[in-house]
Amino acid sequence: MLMQTHEARLAALREELKRRGLDGFVVPISDEHMSEYIGAYAQRLHWLTGFGGSAGTAVVLADEAAIFTDGRYTVQVREQVDGKLFDYQSVPATSPAKWLGEHAPEGAKIGYDAWLHSKGWAEGVAKALERRHASLVPVDGNPIDAVWADRPQPSTAPALVHDDSRSGRNSADKRAEVADWLKREGHDAAVISALDSVAWLLNIRGTDVERTPVALSYVVAHADGTAELFIGEDKVTPELTQHLGNAVSIRPRTAFESALGELAGKTVAVDPNYGVAAIFHALENAGAKPVAVRDPTILPRAVKNPVEQQGHRDAQARDGAAIARYLHWLSIEGPKGGLDELTAAAKLREFRDASDILRDLSFDTISAAGPHAALPHYRVDEESNIPIAPSSIYLCDSGGQYLDGTTDITRTVWIGPGESSAEQKDRNTRVLKGHIAIARAVFPAGTVGGQLDAFARQFLWAAGVDYAHGTGHGVGSFLSVHEGPQRIAKITGAQAGSDQELLAGMILSNEPGYYKEGAYGIRIENLVLVEPREIAGAEGDYLGFETLTFAPIDQALVEVSLLTPEEREWWNSYHAQVRSVLAPQLDGEVLAWLEEACRPL
Repeated sequence: MLMQTHEARLAALREELKRRGLDGFVVPISDEHMSEYIGAYAQRLHWLTGFGGSAGTAVVLADEAAIFTDGRYTVQVREQVDGKLFDYQSVPATSPAKWLGEHAPEGAKIGYDAWLHSKGWAEGVAKALERRHASLVPVDGNPIDAVWADRPQPSTAPALVHDDSRSGRNSADKRAEVADWLKREGHDAAVISALDSVAWLLNIRGTDVERTPVALSYVVAHADGTAELFIGEDKVTPELTQHLGNAVSIRPRTAFESALGELAGKTVAVDPNYGVAAIFHALENAGAKPVAVRDPTILPRAVKNPVEQQGHRDAQARDGAAIARYLHWLSIEGPKGGLDELTAAAKLREFRDASDILRDLSFDTISAAGPHAALPHYRVDEESNIPIAPSSIYLCDSGGQYLDGTTDITRTVWIGPGESSAEQKDRNTRVLKGHIAIARAVFPAGTVGGQLDAFARQFLWAAGVDYAHGTGHGVGSFLSVHEGPQRIAKITGAQAGSDQELLAGMILSNEPGYYKEGAYGIRIENLVLVEPREIAGAEGDYLGFETLTFAPIDQALVEVSLLTPEEREWWNSYHAQVRSVLAPQLDGEVLAWLEEACRPL
């Protein structure tokens, strides 16, 4: 009999912990690769608590439990998780480590799955437990798996070859670059555990994780340019074997941990952000020397080559046409009433599905009406779904995974009839001004994203308001929609900005916003490409942004009097480009709507 209530599931976990001699257990949202998006088999926190966000942790003790989320999920966690079962804890005001240091029983043994946490996390929690004379204990097999009777199995779908004509570089070239790095740094090998890094290095993709086209696997890359791919045997096809060639040996994924023991005496690079604690433990126990250093594929992956850049442009143009058809449909159906968030999201998927090279969405569509638009990371489901009311703001943040590029776009629109309020126009226009400031930015080489963040916020700050998320994240090439190391975010505080300088070829989002809790939210998002910028008489190298995303921005929410002549010029130029890119793909009523939506200010 399946346990249907979260209370029963929590009780079963406590019984299992008692059977194992454990006094507590930590449950993160994570998989063995420290992925942002994880497969259904790894959704242990959701199974235990009901929480459906993308970041959170629960700690279960014999007599109490707590769930830890950041400010993005303050409302959502209270809607989805029973407060009688779990105390709500806010990060970064507290943390699982700090909470355990105060709540763990004296001398307790707190279990954790070393395949789901970083080594640094484990060390931090172990230190916090010392004050209680308690210890952090790695478990042999996750106890939740022992009580989750209908747990899905990891995907057995075959790995897919990502053709060199779309990647712009072959795998041998990429492996040679990694080998050169290993020799230069004095390492013998590197463990590549991030799924998108494996995909990029070997030019493979997969369908094992929703919204991210990756295959569950690991790579050990060696300084001689060879590599070992650890992957489920049922995922290996003749096409994959031929694609990888003789320099990449294919081994069972189940052999990965024991294979780390073969690196005895060698110096092995492991990224501490993606290499779980179990990898470090296995290497140390084998007599290898793990070195915590950034994955050598991350920076080359972030700098898109010319083929990838053009692929992004093509994908964005195709995606923009789908968005235009959607916004046209919304302009007709929205004012009638009768639409809801789920219906709208499904209609947008229908327009995207018209492309024969769409493989998935790049994340779950944020289809947010009214007060839900004030939740930056809202995700609609059957329980949360509400109508899209006429005479209100509607926000839609969405994207597609195309074979040639990954898209991410947010448009905030006024659903008629009538006009938006003066406050709504003011806030939207300040967000727009910040968006334009990023789009028009020119900056010297060596600039990091955090140095640009205030460009986007200055107009909101002038009105005494702000937003609690970063301004921009990196984006992959038919890979993760959130890709590092580049980002645009505050340099200090909870949203600490990256110290990675922006380099020509990097792609980022440009997405300032404003959120009035319980009322409405606004975000305007395009993707941009860092490009060299020629300036007459410049003393040094300068960079700027090429806007990649083309779709109309709603004029109904713009207070034109707040825009400078330069900002109006940007608007008119941008919408002329939108018309140029999208018009050849549209006809009839949609084309007529586009012409009106792109009219100059």
